Amino acid sequence: MQYNLCMDFKDLSQFLILADTLHFGQAAERCHTSASTISRVVQRLEDELGGRLFERDRKDVRLTPAGEVFSEYAIRTLEQFQQMKRQLHSQASELQGELSLYCSVTASYSFLSDLLAVFRERHPKVDIRLRTGDAAQAVDMALNGEVDIAIAARPDQLSPRLAFKPVTQIPLSFIAPKSARVDLPLDGVINWATVPMILSETGLARVRVERWFKQLGVRPSIYAQVSGHEAIVSMVSLGFGVGVVPDLVLENSPLAEKVRTLSVHPELEPFSVGLCVLSQHLSHPLVQAFWQVADESLS
Repeated sequence: MQYNLCMDFKDLSQFLILADTLHFGQAAERCHTSASTISRVVQRLEDELGGRLFERDRKDVRLTPAGEVFSEYAIRTLEQFQQMKRQLHSQASELQGELSLYCSVTASYSFLSDLLAVFRERHPKVDIRLRTGDAAQAVDMALNGEVDIAIAARPDQLSPRLAFKPVTQIPLSFIAPKSARVDLPLDGVINWATVPMILSETGLARVRVERWFKQLGVRPSIYAQVSGHEAIVSMVSLGFGVGVVPDLVLENSPLAEKVRTLSVHPELEPFSVGLCVLSQHLSHPLVQAFWQVADESLS
């Protein structure tokens, strides 16, 4: 039996799945295709090889002796192909240099850590310089070229100089202390004009809150303005007032059990959080490589 070296690797893979399941329906399900497609693959291989690979009747599907031999060949061929792909990928991905990133502390140990793990595995010779700070500064860090990539909430008006890749949607929530130091009704209408508010100094969360109060026709009573959402959770947990923070910050805060989420209407518009980079830097190989990792995480 002579083997055609031009055989489709996909055909070999589907053949091996059928050889494993010995059931056209199950093989089709695992291959995300139809049983008739699997049948055509087998017929095509048998025509190319000039011999039967399976014995089929109404009840059973069995490998023929030729099918057993061909199965070993298919396994070796696919293993060699995968090994070659890994070697070529390794050679092609020997990127070197330094990639600088900026994000909040919360973002660094939530979804960014997963992206960095994949990136480091693929490109071990690239040095990562990670800066953390107030999320409200992230867009400016990218716009001013202080870092290659920033993890940022997309502003309502994005500079035409910036490219943005959304990674996740993060809701915003009003939070209050579980203690009774802030006088809020457990049920009923809240008189927002009298509620001491702890807000971000700047940033998209501040814009969202101011817009929300404007819709209600209320002038908020601002008790404190702070830098960083983590500080808002801290002050609220101590009973100083009510704050607004992204849910991701609250979920990862060690003080989450000391605050409660308030139900408000209308709800605050959520953040679209993602990668932010100067458009002119998209052609840089290191930025392209990180962009690709983010693309694959979303697929």
